[in-house]
Amino acid sequence: MANLYTTMTGDADTGDDTSTPEEEEERTAEISVLLTRLLFLMFADDASMHRWRSGQFKNWIKTRTRPDGSDLGAQLNALFDTLNTPEIRRSKRLDEAMAAFPYVNGELFAIRMATESFTAEMRDALLEACEFDWSRISPAVFGSLFQTVKSREARHAAGEHYTSEENILKTLRPLFLDNLRKRIESATSAPQLERIHEEMRHMRFVDPACGCGNFLVVAYREMRALELDLLIRLRDRRGESNQTVLDAAELLNVSLDQFVGIELNWWPAKIAQTAMFLVDHQANQAMTHALGGAPDRLPIEIAATIHHTNALTSDWEKLLPGPGPLTFVFGNPPFLGRDRTTEPQKAELRTAWETENVGHLDFVTAWHAKTLKYMADREGEWAYVTTNSITQGEPVEALFRAVEEAGWHIKFAHRTFRWTSESRSDERAVVHVVIVGFTRDTSVPPRLFSYASVSASPEEVKVAHRINGYLSDADNLYVVGRSKPLSPELAPVAYGSMPRDSGNLIVEPEDYDLVAKDPVAAKYVRRYVGARELIHNEHRWCLWMVDLDAADVNRSQVLRERLKANAEFRSKSNAASTRKAAQTPQLFVQNGQPKVPYLCIPAHFSETRRYATVDHFDADVIASNANFTTIDPDGFVFAVISSTMFITWQRNVGGRLKSDLRFAKELVWNTLPLPTVDGALRKRIIAAGERVLAARALHPDRSLANHYHPLAMAPELLKAHQDLDKVVDKAFGWDGRTRLDEAKRLKMLFEQYAALIATEA
Repeated sequence: MANLYTTMTGDADTGDDTSTPEEEEERTAEISVLLTRLLFLMFADDASMHRWRSGQFKNWIKTRTRPDGSDLGAQLNALFDTLNTPEIRRSKRLDEAMAAFPYVNGELFAIRMATESFTAEMRDALLEACEFDWSRISPAVFGSLFQTVKSREARHAAGEHYTSEENILKTLRPLFLDNLRKRIESATSAPQLERIHEEMRHMRFVDPACGCGNFLVVAYREMRALELDLLIRLRDRRGESNQTVLDAAELLNVSLDQFVGIELNWWPAKIAQTAMFLVDHQANQAMTHALGGAPDRLPIEIAATIHHTNALTSDWEKLLPGPGPLTFVFGNPPFLGRDRTTEPQKAELRTAWETENVGHLDFVTAWHAKTLKYMADREGEWAYVTTNSITQGEPVEALFRAVEEAGWHIKFAHRTFRWTSESRSDERAVVHVVIVGFTRDTSVPPRLFSYASVSASPEEVKVAHRINGYLSDADNLYVVGRSKPLSPELAPVAYGSMPRDSGNLIVEPEDYDLVAKDPVAAKYVRRYVGARELIHNEHRWCLWMVDLDAADVNRSQVLRERLKANAEFRSKSNAASTRKAAQTPQLFVQNGQPKVPYLCIPAHFSETRRYATVDHFDADVIASNANFTTIDPDGFVFAVISSTMFITWQRNVGGRLKSDLRFAKELVWNTLPLPTVDGALRKRIIAAGERVLAARALHPDRSLANHYHPLAMAPELLKAHQDLDKVVDKAFGWDGRTRLDEAKRLKMLFEQYAALIATEA
């Protein structure tokens, strides 16, 4: 389909550079509808659809359209009109090849389209597509179709990411499919199966951000497969194995009208309805093969309901199933970080949560808020795929406390993994996500799926207690920032120094020689370390003039020009504090520089590195505000922050900037739950930290980035860190007998956090 699209219109990414966004959107919609109709026709050719001859559409193209493609657009529109017209109302003069197509209805062919201009190449591409066996089409094709024709920029702005079947099933199986299958397989009598079958009639399935309907398609396919398995078992229990089904429709308790979606854009909504019809036909084929009969769906009279509207501004009570049925809500709402959210989207988030102050809540949580309200008086369960940011840092308390207070708890969760689509390789979305499902049923054992790496396969881990908002097997704890360290073992950290100078106090490498040649200015030059300089061992300098001799300004043109420019820059600021700082242009606006040697901590850590990238500096090396500092005379703090325990806490409790881990004094460091460490163990931890430094020293020219490259750590450095982990783990309560993975470490950390918090109560 991607190749066909490219042949018809060119590259989906760039589009027409001369067109407006509105024109591009309209064109994209037209192509989407056209491709969806063609997909339906090619599927019907291969799938033994009722009253449809095998290869009928392909043969029609070959025999009723010109090889140069000049009449193909007009002929297709005539065919679409025919498919939308009941046989009894068709003209008797209609070409016999076109008249042979059955009436479809279902609104798929109802919209009149502009005539598409085809060439011989485009006609050949369509015929080539007809050669594919569409009867075994994957439902994920529909999301990929949508993704192919919509520009990357448009998807990015909307936070849209499309999904593989494997990842969709990570949501649907633990939400409802696994339990249904277990009950069906455990049923030992016809009455038991009949009760389950009757329950299926009263289930409803909702995706309030359905896109092209992939979640609904897979949910319907799996529910029909379960129902077919149940019907076969029921037939066997009743001793009806040799009987042929006379009225298959009467047997079905799972139907398309039990599935409801909401979609902002009308054309993916149309794709979703078509996808549901095609997967219904596949399910009917399987039913015919197993039971000897299935319902005839042409013309289309029963369809999934896909509402074309904004889910966040609509009243779900009017759109979605009312109270009574067992309702399952699921999906993949748009992922948008706070820095990418538009003003209208921020307003939608506030309206959804019914507050003017949404704090740190991400845009995706608007669907959580709407679901909490919708499900308040309904029986059922719900689950969403979201960015992993909702389970990290400040958003955790805001979201999960609201969920908990509404009576829900986590039924299952997938910890962070990489979410990919099944579209063309250059279009695949790569996002780190979690899946969290909720239930009110306290008797259901919670299920937790963990990943050795973001691209690994899930492994279900035993949950001894419950799953909290950080997706750890621990109580519902919410880590709240503190003004001083929770652990008495840890020294406080401070912010680095902020210049706010438009570069006037900074000496870049290209300016160093000029400044250094000025003997007066050279007295004030100091090495200046931001996060990049710290991690990549790059060189930069600053003018550090806390003890500036005023006479030096008159003796140095470099100082005079830079201080004058800095004063002018600050005086024009909108911030009163910056304008005030114009009176002292020689000083950084914030001086956090230690007067003794210190440990330097970057404000952000790469998500790909196993350990924190920190290092010691002398007091004359100035740490910028892109770093934090702490006094570490014996190396104990270095050892603790270089451990896996710390980076586990950082990764799960701290927030993120894009995908990088964001270090925070109040939320990460001051909450690190390190218990009291006895003197002997403290000495062992310090010694282990020194061995890490010694391993680094074996390669003095390597930067921290190179030392900690995830694919190229030196064996001696890796061994030193592993030895360090063993002693730091003991400080956090590890007994040394079990292997610690991230889930177990996090469980220990939360247990220690709860214990330390309790001592303060």
